[in-house]
Amino acid sequence: MKNFIAKLPKAELHLHIEGTFEPELMFAIAKRNNIEIPYKTIEEVKTAYQFSCLQDFLDIYYAGAGVLITELDFYDLTMAYFTKCKEDNILHAEIMFDPQTHTKRGVSFETVINGIHLAREEAESKWGITSELIMSYLRHLSEEDAFETLSQSLPFKHLIKAVGLDSSEKGNPPSKFYKVFKASAEAGYVLVAHAGEEGPAEYVWEAIDGLQVMRIDHGNNCLTDEILVQEVIKRDLALTVCPLSNLKLQVVKELDSHPLREMMKRGIKATVNSDDPAYFGGYLNQNFYALQEALDLSKEELVLLAKNSFQHSLLDEKRKKELLELTENYHKEN
Repeated sequence: MKNFIAKLPKAELHLHIEGTFEPELMFAIAKRNNIEIPYKTIEEVKTAYQFSCLQDFLDIYYAGAGVLITELDFYDLTMAYFTKCKEDNILHAEIMFDPQTHTKRGVSFETVINGIHLAREEAESKWGITSELIMSYLRHLSEEDAFETLSQSLPFKHLIKAVGLDSSEKGNPPSKFYKVFKASAEAGYVLVAHAGEEGPAEYVWEAIDGLQVMRIDHGNNCLTDEILVQEVIKRDLALTVCPLSNLKLQVVKELDSHPLREMMKRGIKATVNSDDPAYFGGYLNQNFYALQEALDLSKEELVLLAKNSFQHSLLDEKRKKELLELTENYHKEN
């Protein structure tokens, strides 16, 4: 089954580029930029990757991002991820980035996006991997800060497809950002948001009714509200599920109790994603491997998850159709 998964065409829709920062690259860039980090060895960093909740992870996540200074740094970070995409047969990636994590440190928006975009162009040219960018607002900061980021993004709007909402969910409901999401939509951005990972089902309601998102990132807790489940199905809203992330952050205690099978059984369009793979123990294929083993997923179920990733991507309908046919043909031949 691992071989089937490895060669299965797939898209990744929930990936934070700052969360792909492997310890080896972090050390190399820190040395290049002459920045001290609070770890003496790569093993020390890996040992620190033990989390009891989302906030534990975020503390290390933001510390690691602090070594990223130049366009070359952001290019190297992004190109390393695309190399993993090639290995995992990811044909399309939708990459979230957190400009506020960098602009708050004095790194310009232009530096961040130019480095990322250079890698996007190279990955498509070399390997045919397409991608879109999702600019995420940090929900632990104010809506005023988010508006400032929206303003900074406008000269680069041609490089950004969507806006999202991430960071500390508890105590930072989607309703905090209604105005900036409305303004983002008016600027031409597609809308997505993290909701219902650690936060309650009410946060998912706020995301779909208040923010008017077209996709929910995580969404595990929507299963606690039957009316919400039916609404998610009715609106054809996909959930970008992140199994190893959920396990590492103790959203689920064991993968065999992960709600993905229940989501599929209920008719929810779930997709599998790696979230922050450098921190959570695996890129996309590792998430598929672990989930397949834990839930005993069939080839048909794996193919459905892959098809969902293309169908609910930000690609145009023509490209979606091509990739769905490619996936179907792969299934017939294997």
